[in-house]
Amino acid sequence: MLINTFKRFFVVSCLAILSFGSQVQAQEKPPIRIGMGMALTGPLAASGKAALVSMQIAVEDINQKGGLLGRKVEIVAYDDQSQISNVPGLYTKLLDIDKVDLVVSGYGTNLIVPAMPTIMSRKMLFFGLFGLAANSNFNYDRYFGIQPHGENASVDMIGGFFSAAMTMNPKPQTVAIVGADAEYPANALAGARENIKKLGLKIVYDKTYPPNTTDFAPILRAIQSTNPDVVFVASYPPDSVGMIRAANEIGLKTKLFGGGMIGLGTAALKKQLGPLMNGVLSYELYAPEPTIKFPGVEVFLKKYQARAEKEGVDPLGFYLPPYAYAVIEIMGTAIKNTNTLDQKVLAEYIHSHKFSTVVGDVEFAQNGEWKKGRSLFVQYRGVEGNDYEQFRKPGKAIVIEPAYLKSGELKYPYEEARK
Repeated sequence: MLINTFKRFFVVSCLAILSFGSQVQAQEKPPIRIGMGMALTGPLAASGKAALVSMQIAVEDINQKGGLLGRKVEIVAYDDQSQISNVPGLYTKLLDIDKVDLVVSGYGTNLIVPAMPTIMSRKMLFFGLFGLAANSNFNYDRYFGIQPHGENASVDMIGGFFSAAMTMNPKPQTVAIVGADAEYPANALAGARENIKKLGLKIVYDKTYPPNTTDFAPILRAIQSTNPDVVFVASYPPDSVGMIRAANEIGLKTKLFGGGMIGLGTAALKKQLGPLMNGVLSYELYAPEPTIKFPGVEVFLKKYQARAEKEGVDPLGFYLPPYAYAVIEIMGTAIKNTNTLDQKVLAEYIHSHKFSTVVGDVEFAQNGEWKKGRSLFVQYRGVEGNDYEQFRKPGKAIVIEPAYLKSGELKYPYEEARK
């Protein structure tokens, strides 16, 4: 009896020790750490915070399935304060002190470019979150842009706007282009010029303004004096608001007004501008139109929107969040399928494979941009009041380009479309 009891105790003890040993071994495996600088304060904070929440949701989804390489995944994020000067130091800290395994950029071209030299010197894989042609001057083979442009990013992003313009009857002849003197607008304006040249249109106004400009009425009055058929604007969020307010203030008369006006996809700007957005044709990334059905995007948006208010981020999540989530999806798929964190192996895998994500299929060209772009241009119509909830339903952001996602016809001239 005593011997049998001892045997049972011995077996249970061994099993307990083995179980404890397995737990310790699992606990000893360090997490896979993804580092980034992100705009959590400053003018780009609304988008930066939304991006971070979206990536956290993606990491949680991965961890619920057991993590990657038998390890949990975690994010290490520092506030870049929307300041270019902060970026190099943050990535040096992430790589040299925090020893993160992977890196993702902050939000936007202006905050991607200053990180590139540091990333390249360490030969790290780098995902650029919404950078327009950010790799054009570096040609770094481990850079991957997360934004639905084509291989020739500046030209392809803007192409949809001018394709829409050419559907007007009679076709436009003259164009005015304007943007801030900053990285993204400069690239967007360069893309606009190439599209304009290809279409044989005439530029009657082509100028930039200082990034700290607050009064846009004089700029639009100068543009109005050239009597352009089309007005193209390349702007960051504060300028997008200023330009649209000024267009309504002066009663801008043109056939088509809009362009690469960043920020209009966010709930904050939709609420701020309300019906002033009517008639504007602008760059978006997602709209709840019946023509747009990416597998998984609605499930993600449901998760995101459920925690958006508590997290204090954009409650709609149409602009940046699905793409931020897709960053982690692509990264996770590459790690899982290569069974490594080797940066060279991962880069080669990402270049040679197609990825299924919540923003559709993504395949990268050699320069790190998407092989096939699908820049979305929508025309805001029928917006009433300043309640952003109206944008949850179809009919407020009509898809005009690309043609295969089109959900309505372009309305023009601008002074009629904005009524």
